[in-house]
Amino acid sequence: MKHLISLRDWTAEEIKEVLNKALEIKKNQEKYYDVLKGKTLIMLFEKTSTRTRLSFETGMTQLGGHAIFLDKRTTQFMIAEFIDEIRATMRFGDILMHRPLKNKSLMEAEKVATIPIINALCEKYHPCQALSDALTMIEKSGGKVEDLKGKKIVWLGIGDNVSNTLVEVCTKLGAKITLCIAEKDPDSIDEELEEEARETGLYEETTDLNCLKDADFVHTDTWINMEFFDKDGKVVENFREELERRKKIFMPYQLSKALLEKYDCNAKIMHCMACHIDCEITRDAVDHPNSVIFDQAENRLHAQKAIMLFLLEKWKK
Repeated sequence: MKHLISLRDWTAEEIKEVLNKALEIKKNQEKYYDVLKGKTLIMLFEKTSTRTRLSFETGMTQLGGHAIFLDKRTTQFMIAEFIDEIRATMRFGDILMHRPLKNKSLMEAEKVATIPIINALCEKYHPCQALSDALTMIEKSGGKVEDLKGKKIVWLGIGDNVSNTLVEVCTKLGAKITLCIAEKDPDSIDEELEEEARETGLYEETTDLNCLKDADFVHTDTWINMEFFDKDGKVVENFREELERRKKIFMPYQLSKALLEKYDCNAKIMHCMACHIDCEITRDAVDHPNSVIFDQAENRLHAQKAIMLFLLEKWKK
């Protein structure tokens, strides 16, 4: 049984298959309207979401199936042993999408899995986002998966779960990726992943913003972890000092129109969202003519469809 916990155990060919299918689905959506008829996707969220929930729920509906949203805070997961609840939960669906607080939960679920599991973001990886980002870069590079080979991608700001998985996708597809970062989120560090990427000769890290000059795509992500906010969107007092420290350290890497002009960078602008305006990105970068941020958001839908078809072995249509 195949899962999508990270992309470390996915081959380049498997990644290409999913991306090619996503390209096909996007162009021929009506062809796939009933391919998952009678199938149920269970979506278990331990963290908040906008695009992930919308893309998976809409995607499953458009494939003819049904999606069930579970917020951990309103379930018995809050009072029972995780391993018991997750084993029971999997009895009610055909595929499980899980956004956990910790990667450890995905590892525990995988050990007892009776259905395919999709990691919808943990502190170490975000494979769905990385595949969607690759889909967007492919479309903007010519429209074929092979067109991404040789492209230069720069990631600005902080090394995190999204950059980890983007490194995996880019190096496996032959694109060069540079992390131009001040530091890494300690919870996201995966030294084995980094070493594997370095061995390809396509991955490097730097603090020199001159790497922007010949970039084809420039990505950024929030410097601010979800855990820094309470349920009302206000900064938790315990994290206020860390938030201010990060703003100071990362501000030179803020993705802005001025930064792109300074380094004569004509790259496409990407952000996995949610955007924190005037932190990691400015309004004039989000609305820049080179911005593909909202195409990137939409492509979560098409990539997610391809992921589900692949894991459920409903590939041929």
